[in-house]
Amino acid sequence: MIRIDLDTWPRRQHYELFRAYDNPWFNLCADVDVTGLHAWCREDSARSFFAASLWCSLAAANEVEELRYRIRGPEVVIHPVLHGGSTVLLPNGTFRFAYYDYTPHMGPFIEHVAEITGRVRAESGPLDPQDDRDDLIHYSVIPWVPFTSFSHARRWGTEDAVPKIVFGKHREVGGRRRMPVSVEVHHALVDGLHVGRFYEAFQERLDEPRGPAGA
Repeated sequence: MIRIDLDTWPRRQHYELFRAYDNPWFNLCADVDVTGLHAWCREDSARSFFAASLWCSLAAANEVEELRYRIRGPEVVIHPVLHGGSTVLLPNGTFRFAYYDYTPHMGPFIEHVAEITGRVRAESGPLDPQDDRDDLIHYSVIPWVPFTSFSHARRWGTEDAVPKIVFGKHREVGGRRRMPVSVEVHHALVDGLHVGRFYEAFQERLDEPRGPAGA
């Protein structure tokens, strides 16, 4: 983990400006094209569309340095690698949190997600929010709604700077399959430019699931 030298950091003024806001978070929602990934997953029942989407998203997020920034008291740090924390729907209609370690290849990651998700669904236990971890992207899935906007529950007065990403219901539009994706980030650390770079990197991976990293 690297600590940023705030005295020489080009965005220090932006950081200080937005960190003082009552609500320093902003949200973007946009459709991504999941036609290629959806077809690839349907070729093999062992390929979870959620796990494959999660891997593509984490791979893209790790590529954008600003999404790896976190606030630690008076400091800003950069994580070398981000992992995924997600809600998992339980048979009784409630949910628990699950945590998935990012790996640079999609195949092993899909197997890892299946193992962890199965364990979380089968065992009883606490929600396990792991609020002390910030080397994560927080994920949720709303597979029933092709939403066009999204907002998260918040605890004001904390230094939470973990990005929040939500996948919505994918559906066919003009012969292509599209999925809404919400990205919520802390504006002291991340600008619209960086979220745009994330969407671009995410789409590249969704388009090429058969590429080297997908093996």
